[in-house]
Amino acid sequence: MDEANEKGRSRMVQQSPVRHPWVTGARPRTWPASAVPVLVGTGAAVAYGAAIWWRAVLAGVVALSLQVGVNYANDYSDGVRGTDTVRVGPVRLVAGGLATPAAVKRAALMAFAVAGVAGLALAAVAGWWLVALGAVCVAAAWSYTGGPRPYGYVGLGELSVFVFFGLVATTGTAYVQTEALTTLEVLAALPVGLMAVALLVVNNLRDIPGDTAAGKRTLAVRLGPAATRRFYEGCVLLAVLLVVPLAVSRPWALLGLGALPFALVPLRAVASGAEGPALIPVLGATGRAQLVLGVLLAIGLAL
Repeated sequence: MDEANEKGRSRMVQQSPVRHPWVTGARPRTWPASAVPVLVGTGAAVAYGAAIWWRAVLAGVVALSLQVGVNYANDYSDGVRGTDTVRVGPVRLVAGGLATPAAVKRAALMAFAVAGVAGLALAAVAGWWLVALGAVCVAAAWSYTGGPRPYGYVGLGELSVFVFFGLVATTGTAYVQTEALTTLEVLAALPVGLMAVALLVVNNLRDIPGDTAAGKRTLAVRLGPAATRRFYEGCVLLAVLLVVPLAVSRPWALLGLGALPFALVPLRAVASGAEGPALIPVLGATGRAQLVLGVLLAIGLAL
C-alpha cells in the first residue's frame, strides 16, 4: 500500500500543470531571504552615514543570484539523487520532469556566475579578500544538497542558512558600503538570520515524511514534528524581539516590532498542527513576515 501511494504521489507531481516552471523552480517564496539582509545591511550603512547605493544594488544582485542558484542546485541534486520523487510541496523541475538535470545544473551555474561577476565588482572597491568569501558562499550553496557529503542531509542546513543568509549577507552588505565591521551590523544580522532559518524550518517540517523515506536526516527529521514546531516558533519570536537591543543605539529600530502581527499568522498555523500541503502557504506567510521585519528594521536603523 505504501509503495502504491508513493508511486501515485510521484505521478501526481509529474502531471501537475506548471505555468512558469523556471520561475517555480527558482522558488520565489524564498527570495525574501536574499532581499532582507541587503535591506537591513544598507539600513545599518545609512546609520553610519556611509550608504553607497550602487554597492547596495550589487550586493542585492549577489544575494538574489546566490539564492536562485542554491534553489536550482538543490533541485538538481535532489532530483538526480531521487530524493524529491515523493513530495507534498511545490513541484520540482528535475523530479517533476519539467527540465533535464543538465539544464537545471546549467541554470544553477549561471546564477552563481552572475553572483560572481557582481561580487568581483564589489571586491574591486571594498577588498579582494571578498573573493575568497564569495567562493566559500558558492561552495556552501552547492554542498547543501550536492557533492558526496551534502550537509543539508545531516541536519546542518539551518546553521548554514543562519551564517550565510544572516551574518554574512547582512554584515557583508553593510561592509561593502562602510568598509568596517561594527557591533550594530552584527546585532542587526541576528534577526535576519533567524527569520531565514525559520523559512527553512517550516519547509523541512512540511517535508518530514518524504525526507524520512528518502533517508534525508534534516534537523526536522532528527527533532521530530513537535520539537520542530517549537523550534520554528522560537526562531520567529526571537527574531522579532531581537530588535529591542538594537534600540539602545538606534531607537527607531523598535519599528521592527510592527512585524509581529504578520508573524502571528504563520505562528498560529504551525502551532495548530498544520502539516503537509497546509504548510505550503505558511512558507509564503513566513516570507512575508520576514520581509516586513526587514523593511521596518532597515527603516528604523536608517532613521
